[in-house]
Amino acid sequence: AGERYEAAFWLAVSTGMRLGELVGLKWADIEWTNKQLRVQRQVQRLSTGLAFSEPKTKTSRRMIALGSEPVEKLRKHLESQSKDRQKAGESWIENDLIFPSVIGTPLDPSNLYHIFKELLKKAQLPPIRFHDLRHTAATLMLLQGTHPKIVQERLGHSDISMTLNTYSHVIPSMQAEAAEKLDELLMPISV
Repeated sequence: AGERYEAAFWLAVSTGMRLGELVGLKWADIEWTNKQLRVQRQVQRLSTGLAFSEPKTKTSRRMIALGSEPVEKLRKHLESQSKDRQKAGESWIENDLIFPSVIGTPLDPSNLYHIFKELLKKAQLPPIRFHDLRHTAATLMLLQGTHPKIVQERLGHSDISMTLNTYSHVIPSMQAEAAEKLDELLMPISV
């Protein structure tokens, strides 16, 4: 909490977005009234430098519904970004990015990754990959009973089998829960 990229980390764990997709987000991608964001691009490091590119797959271009908390984090981030603009003055290069560098240019995904690693160390948490936030989002959605098709769409997987194969470790606990729910439904009613 209170870190410069708090909203980015919150979005990563609440939406399952990829690192490059997060740093490619623009304010124009947010639909505030509908509480949605549109994934349309990513930032990649190429041999020539940073560049915007198409998302990883065709289905990676997607609309993601947001909860109230991520929307609130984004509103606060927008306010703090206004202060960053003022502080940078004429050095600021406007790109409409939600998570830019300190002068408004695209943020190198590896920089956000290193910031994340430093924050983990500072909080004395285990060293995990940034991509593990994506896995956490998917696992939590499945464990709370979100339909796998919805998880697939939120993650931008091209095929539901990819989602099911990747998160098959969650399925056994869901199997037991399904059996219990069926027992409740099929239990004869005493007359």
